[in-house]
Parts: sequence; structure tokens; C-alpha cells
Amino acid sequence: MDGTPSSPVRRRVRTASGEIAYLEQGVGPVALFVHGVLMNGHLWRHQLAHLADVRRCIALDLLAHGETEIAPDQDVSVAANAAMIADVLDALGIDEVDLVGNDSGGGIAQIFAAWHPERMRSLTLTDCDAHDNWPPEAFKPFLAMAAAGGLRGALEAMAADKALYRSPEALGPAYEHPERLSDASIDAYLQPLLRTEQRTRDFQRFLAAFDNAHTRAIEGRLRALRMPTLIVWGTDDVYFDVRWARWLAETIPGTRRSVEIKGARLFFPEERWAEFNQDLRAHWLSAA
Repeated sequence: MDGTPSSPVRRRVRTASGEIAYLEQGVGPVALFVHGVLMNGHLWRHQLAHLADVRRCIALDLLAHGETEIAPDQDVSVAANAAMIADVLDALGIDEVDLVGNDSGGGIAQIFAAWHPERMRSLTLTDCDAHDNWPPEAFKPFLAMAAAGGLRGALEAMAADKALYRSPEALGPAYEHPERLSDASIDAYLQPLLRTEQRTRDFQRFLAAFDNAHTRAIEGRLRALRMPTLIVWGTDDVYFDVRWARWLAETIPGTRRSVEIKGARLFFPEERWAEFNQDLRAHWLSAA
């Protein structure tokens, strides 16, 4: 599942939203990748490795995730993360991007695109929160556990026993083949969240801030988006039913293509990266 290893460069940029960490590889027009909850830029390693010939690929670590450094108690909501994207682009002197989002990162990408259509060369949305499906029903038990004070214990248990991470009780349902996910990738996701108590608290605040008011508020703006948009969705996602792919395709007038990957689940950019990368290349070429 981990495929051909990439060699991205780890960078940081100081912004009003904090010191934002990101992985970068390639040259050319910028493609910006936005991960979702529990993940970080490592999610997009196969895109950075195999699309670097046509794009300067940048994979951010969201607020309260990965190697990004933030102030204690600063806003880490999805709206704050969308604002962070604008701060990063300003700091790096980037005018426009091909934006790609997955999971809650797809919801954040929608908010950014709605606020800043002039900075969008194209948009790609994979299985993600949309409209009032935030948080999805299947994720609510995890949120309840975190709200009850069990988050750090759960993260530590998954880090200590990778089989637990891959189990049906944890992240297993997000993968088509969880048994193929390497221990190293699991550590890449979990260890930054456990590095300090403050980092775990920041992540807990990120979870507590989930509110579909942000995505409901932009529906009117989504209906005005005309930048070239690609929707790619796994048909077996237990969190984001394929009907949400169809809702997005019908709502965003710039949608040029909607692809359904049979049998794929939430994190198919990791598992089915080769076919997804083909879709991205074709979309970017078409948008150009």
C-alpha cells in the first residue's frame, strides 16, 4: 500500500495562523493538498511522489495536526483552517492553486474555494464532509469518546497496538485493506498528536469544533463556483455515502467530471493512488 517512496522536503512557514508545516515536492504550478482528521501531509505521499513532474505539490499539516505549531487555545475550527490556507499562500507568494481535499480537509477546501474563488485554478474533492453531513454519523462515537476525556488513552492504545488502529473499532473502516497500512504510516499520523499533552488538547479542540454551520453557510457560494471541479469518491465509504458526491456534483456548476471508484473507502488516495493520480493529471490538463 505504501508504494514507491517519495522524497519530499519538509518545510515550515510563519503565518498569522501559526508556524505551518508542509511537505513539498516538484516544480510548476502549485497543487495544494489538504488532509482530514487524524491525518497529516503524509496522507498525500503518493501524489507528491508521482505528480511532481507536473506540479509543485504542497501537502499541509492542518492546525492541531502533524508538525504544525500553534498558540495554545487559538481557533482551530474548520473555518480557521480555511483562513490558514490563505495565510500560507500569502506567505509563500502563491497566487492560485489546484486544490485537493479529503475527509474534513475536503470540507475545508470547499470553504476556502467559496471564500477565495479567485485563487483557485481547479478544485478536486474526494470523500469528504459536505453541507449538513459534518460530522458524519459513523464518526460521532469517536467524538463522544474524545469529549468524555478518552482521547489520549485511545491514541496511545492505537500507537502501541497497530492492530487496534486497523481494527473495525478504530480506523479500519476507513480503509479498503487496513492490513496493508504500514506501522510506519500509523506512527506518522499518531505520534505528532501524542508528542505533548498540549498537542493532544489542541487536537481535542479541533474535534470539539466540528460544526456543519460552516459548510451550510457556504452552500450559496458553492452554487456559484465555476472553476473546473473534479469529484472522486469511493463507493464503499462508511462515513461519506456516495450520494454526497452526487450532491456536490449537482451543487457546484464547475463540476466537469464525477468519478466513483468501486469498492474504495475514505483513504483511497493512499490505497488506490495510481488510478486517482491518473484522474488528477487528466483534470489538471483539462483545466489548463
